[in-house]
Amino acid sequence: MAERMLKFTTVARTTPSKRDAETRTGDFHEIYADFIDAKASEQASRCSQCGVPFCQTHCPLHNNIPDWLRMTAEGRLEEAYGLSQATNSMPEICGRICPQDRLCEGNCVIEQSGHGTVTIGAVERYLSDKAWEEGWVQPLRPGVDRGASVGVIGAGPAGLAAAERLREMGYAVTVYDRHDRPGGLLIYGIPNFKLEKDVVERRTRRLVEGGIEFRLNFEVGRDASLTDLRTRHDAVLIATGVYAARDLVVPGVGSAGVAPALDYLIASNREGLGEAVPEFRSGELNAEGRRVVVIGGGDTAMDCVRTAVRQGAASVTCLYRRDRANMPGSAREVSHAEEEGVVFEWLGAPRAVTGEASGVTGVRASRMRLSAPDVTGRQGIEEVEGADFDLPADLVIKALGFDPEDLPSAFDAPGLAVSRWGTVKADLRTLETSMDGVFAAGDIVRGASLVVWAIRDGRDAADAIHRRLSAPAQSAALIAAE
Repeated sequence: MAERMLKFTTVARTTPSKRDAETRTGDFHEIYADFIDAKASEQASRCSQCGVPFCQTHCPLHNNIPDWLRMTAEGRLEEAYGLSQATNSMPEICGRICPQDRLCEGNCVIEQSGHGTVTIGAVERYLSDKAWEEGWVQPLRPGVDRGASVGVIGAGPAGLAAAERLREMGYAVTVYDRHDRPGGLLIYGIPNFKLEKDVVERRTRRLVEGGIEFRLNFEVGRDASLTDLRTRHDAVLIATGVYAARDLVVPGVGSAGVAPALDYLIASNREGLGEAVPEFRSGELNAEGRRVVVIGGGDTAMDCVRTAVRQGAASVTCLYRRDRANMPGSAREVSHAEEEGVVFEWLGAPRAVTGEASGVTGVRASRMRLSAPDVTGRQGIEEVEGADFDLPADLVIKALGFDPEDLPSAFDAPGLAVSRWGTVKADLRTLETSMDGVFAAGDIVRGASLVVWAIRDGRDAADAIHRRLSAPAQSAALIAAE
């Protein structure tokens, strides 16, 4: 092992080659090439195999990263893939879209010592793509039939991860989703340059071939109530995610030419999937030739600005009320956007959307400054008097984050308890909601978060449902009595 590992002092950190900005902004293909076999093994060999693997402890799925890096360095690629997928339902997706700089790679021991982190995400993506190419990805094999069924509401990462695990344990699983394709935001919210859709579709095909039933274009509350689903299944999992866009409360925000981020991204992704989207074709949700201002600083804002560049916008500006160091989005995504020509207006908050009857003409913004930190250590912001400025715009995109929808009303389930933020209340131990036999997982419980957390929550929810459904009747009666 000594000959194959611990090479971080002699081998420099290298990422897969990245297409230059001028080339990549002409299409929606992913911007990174794949590692070749030799390069993946070389980069994996930089791992220090430390006694306390902080990369693993800071991964929400606790992936066994050091061991599959060692196997990759030794050329044991099929074993390495098998170990990586043992804890992760979608390793090739996490390898592409996880903010590794904030999770595994950001906590790599050799990164802290100044040698540059191991490129964990790139190796994970390489292993998974190699597995699909070589046929190492096994079909989904259902466990012994347990004679029980589970309904999953939501075909996003939490719902898909739970469905897969439940099917492996022998449950009949039906996934309900209001969209016409499974995948949730993996399909409709994340642009192709970060995640090509065939990567998601091959995963969902595997679930279909494994016997999971998908009921698409199915809206709970319209096609059936939550109580109806509860009578159809032995347990129900709510994994809807959070889709209600936070609104911008300034004058002029209702003008033509102001669009929510998700509407804009969905229109672009549907066009990319070959659909004819009227709002895109009319120009309403198309940035081509327009001066675009995106308001917000998270990963959704980065998706919007980089999409607008590829659609041929005349100019793209990101307006964010804090500075670069306090931006919630991935630093890597900000860097990509800057390379692609996006202009960032840091410390600027919208005051009004200006325009005429025909549409918007700009955004008036206030210059902000950071103030003293609060009890959490986060700095506040305050307005700089007399420092307003104007940004020209023909299209303004609101990317301020997402909140939960009103599920008790939407699902016709007044007994479903929610928090003061609107998230579904679920027992921390059992993940069961206030309704008997109804569980919840993912963003609808924790609030808007990362795909990797949704996968973790979905897998945990599947285990919790299994414990409930496999408990002997006597134990269940005792629990109920308590």
